Amino acid sequence: MFANRWVTFGLGIVAGVAAVSLVKNPAFKKACASVVGKGLQLKDEAAAFAEAVKEDAQDIVAEAKYNNQQKAKEAEPKA
Repeated sequence: MFANRWVTFGLGIVAGVAAVSLVKNPAFKKACASVVGKGLQLKDEAAAFAEAVKEDAQDIVAEAKYNNQQKAKEAEPKA
């Protein structure tokens, strides 16, 4: 049991050193920047799509309200 803890600790140290050396690698930084850039672009495109859907829904609601008002005017008795 005691040996397993030391093995786990050693593996953690090795993983930490590997992560530090990977982060310092310029190619890795460039790849990470590219992935983050694509993610931001995707976020912006999703926001634009959501805004377009919202505007379409607002147009449908406004048209429905207008149609209801027209029907109410037609249903009023003429004097």
